[in-house]
Amino acid sequence: MSKLLKLKPFISTKIWGGERLKSLKNLKAAPEKIGETWEVSTLEEGPSLVGETPLNKFCDLSYLVKFIDTNDHLSVQVHPGDEYARKYENSSGKTECWLILDSQEDCGIYLGFKKGVTKKEFFNAVKANLPVNHFLNFIPVKRGDFFKVPAGTVHAIGKGVTLCEVQQSSGITYRVWDWGRVDANGVGRELHVEKASDVLDFSEKFNDRLMLEMKRGLLDQVGISTLIEHESFNVQLFSQVLQKDMVLNLSEKDSLIVLDGELSFSNFKLNAFEAAIMPEAEEVEFKASSQACFILVSEGKNEL
Repeated sequence: MSKLLKLKPFISTKIWGGERLKSLKNLKAAPEKIGETWEVSTLEEGPSLVGETPLNKFCDLSYLVKFIDTNDHLSVQVHPGDEYARKYENSSGKTECWLILDSQEDCGIYLGFKKGVTKKEFFNAVKANLPVNHFLNFIPVKRGDFFKVPAGTVHAIGKGVTLCEVQQSSGITYRVWDWGRVDANGVGRELHVEKASDVLDFSEKFNDRLMLEMKRGLLDQVGISTLIEHESFNVQLFSQVLQKDMVLNLSEKDSLIVLDGELSFSNFKLNAFEAAIMPEAEEVEFKASSQACFILVSEGKNEL
């Protein structure tokens, strides 16, 4: 019998969330405006569960895996790197990556600054409470697109997008601009302009690299590919792999997240939008439905 542990997600409601994750994951009693489900998480503020026990009682992970669905734009934001986050937040930094699972027509993401944008003109607009999205690259997205979002990157996921995010295990986000949104009392969400100013990277080399490292159409390709190798996490994509009987040698703290189809183990199934984690190294046998796509996430070699 496999020692793989099936996980239940931590559910995070957001001002920009909607109803789609509730439907995709069959969360009948879930709240409204679900923005994120934290599928593999040991963060204190939102651990996933093994049965009814928080995963952080079993282990501590250097990565976190989420599903995100947007009914509105996320804030324009940035995450700090490790050095800054350790100094000012007592936390690791936050590099992340996105694999697009679905997108409404003409919807997309904001990623990196356009050529020639300066720190001065950007923050002059921020301080004057003017829109800043026109300073950013807007990229229409489709199923199977993949993006790296290193710490220091200005970014925002636009409305109408469903994706899987793998990130460092950190909850640190610095909001720069929030599209002028306010609550019922006319109060906007907290912004973190000074800290964002410290960590945003305006260099052309950095922002050009974001575009060069885009990948397209990955979920329509057949095979196994490495999506990212980072100090805190590595991600491999298994897309429509044709063998129905599969064997994987999993290391301690490896997790499997199903994106499409299903995986059948000796004692349970993982359906689309479900996850499991391996508490110790073991060879695992399972059957994959013919259209199955899943990711294998492992801790990086130089864990922080």
